[in-house]
Amino acid sequence: MIAAERFDAGQVEATMSTKPRKGQAHWPMAREEFRRRFERNFYDPAFDPEKEAIGRLEAIAWDAYKDGRKAPRTAKAGRGFKDPDYELSIEWRETRDRLIAAQKKQRSPATRSRVLVVCGSSRNDGTCPGEMSKTFRLAKLCKAVLERADIEVDLLDLSKLTSDYALRIYPCKACVSTAQPLCHWPCSCYPNHEFNQVNDWMAEIYEKWVAAHGVILLTPTNWYHTSSSMKLMIDRLVCATGGNADPTLTQGKDVELAKRVELEGWDYPNHLAGRVFGVFVHGDVAGIEATRYALTDWLEWAGLIDAGQMSHIDRYIGYYEPYATSHETLDKDKDVQEEVRNVARAVAHAVGELRAGRLSRPDRDLKRPRMK
Repeated sequence: MIAAERFDAGQVEATMSTKPRKGQAHWPMAREEFRRRFERNFYDPAFDPEKEAIGRLEAIAWDAYKDGRKAPRTAKAGRGFKDPDYELSIEWRETRDRLIAAQKKQRSPATRSRVLVVCGSSRNDGTCPGEMSKTFRLAKLCKAVLERADIEVDLLDLSKLTSDYALRIYPCKACVSTAQPLCHWPCSCYPNHEFNQVNDWMAEIYEKWVAAHGVILLTPTNWYHTSSSMKLMIDRLVCATGGNADPTLTQGKDVELAKRVELEGWDYPNHLAGRVFGVFVHGDVAGIEATRYALTDWLEWAGLIDAGQMSHIDRYIGYYEPYATSHETLDKDKDVQEEVRNVARAVAHAVGELRAGRLSRPDRDLKRPRMK
């Protein structure tokens, strides 16, 4: 960590006494409201014969809620943690251990190069839209190019959030805005059994990012930004930039302790730094440039490496043309298809250069004067 000398003595003394601001959230909710929300999960008349059983389950869920059983299964942290006797969530520990194994494999010279291709559209033909997305087609173009370059490809289709049963990415709770060490790597906010916030897909997605040597993000522009699915993933990756890999350091979510830890000095580690990235943003009316800027700025801030000018592109597919014929428009736009392939080619080349130690990074030895 960085020493507290970054602050003068008066500043440290003043800020050390900072107390968490309270008064926004209302807890607990009324018993009847809890029951009403729980029973919504069983609205289908097919559940009616099991009303008594559902009632018993609701009572158990209420106890978990009012008793604050966020992590009902824990084990002592053990060696390697500041407080080895702290009771860590078993689910969090399993995710963390998979990330350590993935990082070790990613760094091994014997491991094949691997690129994560992210399809950021929320549309697919398994739900209401009834048709695959153009983004998915573009992601498949990237996949084909990378595989021809003998690179393993992990295609992450975020549209599964809309079509797969009980698959979720929960919103970021902005722990980092209270104190950076309160934001754990990987995120420990979920699963939260107290609030029935389970089946969080990010536990798997973190592993996919860690395992990759390069990442390509493809997204449509929805109301001047990425899709909501892509934004959920991005927000939950905040813990990769400055996140605390030891929850025992803050005794879990002890807010006052986390504030003290940050003010004593924090090194803001970039847990995904050193990977290569490419970005392709498409739209039909407006907002593509701003979306591309936001994505590339975020990735660079997280320590990822730009694969070159042709690796980050924004394009309109059917400018002000009907939505109904957008796939046919993409069929005809061979230039866009080739530009997407070029994104993949640039990333493939950069990954090869990176792993061979030849990728130029002129600012690699420079230190930020302001770590945040």
